[in-house]
Amino acid sequence: MEKNRNFLLAMVLSIAVLVGWQFLVINPRMADSEQAATTPGDPATGAQGSLQSETVPAGTPQEQALAPAGRESIPQPAAQVDTLTREAALAASPRLPLDTPSLSGSINLVGARLDDVRLKQYHETVDDSSPTIVLLSPESAGQDGYFAEFGYVGQNIGELPGPNTPWQTAEGQTLTPGTPVTLTYTNAQGIAFTREIAVDPNAMFTITDSIANTGEGAVSLQPYGRVVRHSKPQVASAWVVFEGLIGYLGDSGLNEVTYAKIEEEGRVTPAQTTTGWLGITDKYWATALVPDTNVPFQPGFRFSSDNGSRYQTEYLSEALTVQPGETRELLTRAFAGPKIVSLVDGYQDSLSIPEFSRLIDWGWFRFLTRPLFYVIDWIYHFTGNFGVAILVVTVLLKLFFFPLANKSYKSMAKMKNVQPRLAELREKFADDRMKQQQEMMRIYKEEKINPAAGCWPVLVQIPVFFALYKVLYVTIEMRHAPFFGWIQDLAAPDPTSLFNLFGLVPVTLPHFLMVGVWPILMGITMFVQMKLNPTPPDPTQQMIFTWMPILFTFMLAAFPAGLVIYWTWNNFLSIIQQSVIMKRNGAKIELWDNIRSVFRRSGKEA
Repeated sequence: MEKNRNFLLAMVLSIAVLVGWQFLVINPRMADSEQAATTPGDPATGAQGSLQSETVPAGTPQEQALAPAGRESIPQPAAQVDTLTREAALAASPRLPLDTPSLSGSINLVGARLDDVRLKQYHETVDDSSPTIVLLSPESAGQDGYFAEFGYVGQNIGELPGPNTPWQTAEGQTLTPGTPVTLTYTNAQGIAFTREIAVDPNAMFTITDSIANTGEGAVSLQPYGRVVRHSKPQVASAWVVFEGLIGYLGDSGLNEVTYAKIEEEGRVTPAQTTTGWLGITDKYWATALVPDTNVPFQPGFRFSSDNGSRYQTEYLSEALTVQPGETRELLTRAFAGPKIVSLVDGYQDSLSIPEFSRLIDWGWFRFLTRPLFYVIDWIYHFTGNFGVAILVVTVLLKLFFFPLANKSYKSMAKMKNVQPRLAELREKFADDRMKQQQEMMRIYKEEKINPAAGCWPVLVQIPVFFALYKVLYVTIEMRHAPFFGWIQDLAAPDPTSLFNLFGLVPVTLPHFLMVGVWPILMGITMFVQMKLNPTPPDPTQQMIFTWMPILFTFMLAAFPAGLVIYWTWNNFLSIIQQSVIMKRNGAKIELWDNIRSVFRRSGKEA
């Protein structure tokens, strides 16, 4: 019995670690970020939803020292003298409009950059009248600068397409899924570049470059691509989701470089490869490049603090030789959009992009997290509500684990029936703990009782709890997904609070006092479930199990509402299941007796 209690306490403490991290670390970070977002700043920096600047010195000399020997280096942007608002930066260069069912914005004809992308279907808040999410912005927008670019480097062959190249295109064109656009540029040495940019209805750009050598001698040039960002995400990253520089690169597999790591090291250079992708990922959005797989390329991640902070994911391909009169073609792709599970999975399969689904951080337990999401998503297509889908999945899990739970609750019923005999043993051998344990084990063996059986329902719930927490936290499908009533975002905490009478008192409360309806229901069901079992004889354990529901009510109040709804519903089903099974096995349901004893004991103490 002692081992059983210790094991149960260990399981509860493992959940408490997760809860404590959310309550004590993640929530204060989010609160600080919200405060920073609402604090007026320099109007010249513009406003791009989810970005802030944080600079760590690195410097251009360090970058030059770390450049691979014997290779051309990717051209870096010139020092920015003036920082413009986003609107002014967009107006400062010629542009080609972009319009798809999912994206809006424009392409910068100087450098042919993807530096103006808005996500039409996603808003900053649950209010559909709030601004849509800005993903990419021009470099001259200062801290908001975030863009993707393709170009070439080479020696003694004139100016090649790069950051400042003035591309030409026919007037009146708009890039849409049905109408790709063509850009042209010819340098003084007679090398003609033609770039066709196409986009699908979602978030994938296809860039087809043709290089025609109309000169008299062979030329050699190296294609490059890069994603550059001038600041980190404004909402502080949590351990449960990766945000930063990312790439899946051939034999080296998945490379995840955090902002802190790249700031410290300055540059990270994975091995050369011929397959893969790389970019920068946020919690819900990403920008990624897919180089031409016919040309080996050298990937890299870098950080510099000149001209503000700059986080960069890049690749430099091996040199292409173009003979006089010859034309070479390259096909590259760029993803800029939301990390929708079906979307990234579809690109992985249809475009043969290796492990592109790893853009979504499923975590170490992806073998459990991904299937759980797919089941929830499949049920959602029938119910039309992710909250209802979570409730249905909880029922399915209960049915799946019913044999285990049935066996566990039967063993608990037998345990209750032998409680009088165990009490006699504790009195009889009060001074001989060894003999007491031996006699208890003898009774367990005679009655075919497994002392650890009662831990299995808790043990089974823990991996599901972690998996659902991950699904709610990292999948964009859960972002701003409503349930019913006041729950309009399953990925956010319950917005109500007991301490302002659920909105009746117009007062702003600190985060730790935001204890809403669903956390309170969770605490009540947790309290009732614990009181189905006999009161532990140890006073310390009595105190722990009495106060635990209250503690968890406050802690889980900061968790996504979807997770609290799951736990509440799971507790409710467990109460019914445990009561029915134990009653059928002849065990007395001591719920009301235990609850009365709590209040009776509290009254005596008062």
